[in-house]
Amino acid sequence: MDETREPPGVDNIARWDAPPFPTTSSEYITLLAHYHRAEMGRMAGWRDRIDRTTNWAITGVAAMLSLSLSSPTSHHGVLLFAMVLVQLLLLIEARRYRFFDVYRGRVRRLEKHYFAQILAPLPDPSAGWAEILGQDLRRPRFLIPLHAAMSRRLKRNYVWMFLILLLAWVLKISTPKLQEEGTARELAWSFNEVISSAAFGPVSGWIILAGVLAFYCWLVYAALRPDVETVEATYGEVHV
Repeated sequence: MDETREPPGVDNIARWDAPPFPTTSSEYITLLAHYHRAEMGRMAGWRDRIDRTTNWAITGVAAMLSLSLSSPTSHHGVLLFAMVLVQLLLLIEARRYRFFDVYRGRVRRLEKHYFAQILAPLPDPSAGWAEILGQDLRRPRFLIPLHAAMSRRLKRNYVWMFLILLLAWVLKISTPKLQEEGTARELAWSFNEVISSAAFGPVSGWIILAGVLAFYCWLVYAALRPDVETVEATYGEVHV
């Protein structure tokens, strides 16, 4: 008896080295529908990660403000730490935004050049959109650099958090009542007193003030920097 003989029916099972390609129009349509759904899922997943980072930043700012302004014994360094923490979260969110933008670009390319053409046909100036999409699937690449992603998230969300932290820090170092127990004065009597209050351990108040000023000048530059390297305008008015 030949023990190496295959079970009955094995020869009738189709074998291939790779999944077959679609051959009919209905198969192509089904493939595009499933692909669009998959890209939507990945885009939504990264969008959820972006929202979580923003929520962490808002929660951190609220906690630091409550801790710093609720008690005169709290050091103003808490607010400086909050600025550093929010900047770190901005960097994390900018990285996540770059991944989100990749999948959003694919979804928008499908919707603009395929689904929109089905619903409202127009002369399509981008006849090679499928080839561009295929090349992107072979060699995925980011659509925007990190600094552009950071600038975009800063302008839309984080600028307000940094402004709130700056106002709270200025209030903290210029209000003796928020610094020492038993001090009833609402405002500092002189600028030198404010500089003295801005000191952080052995670090002079002038150095702290110069560091904060330089950091916020950089934030203004990053927020106002023109975003010329992206195709944001092609997405329409609805964007993140």
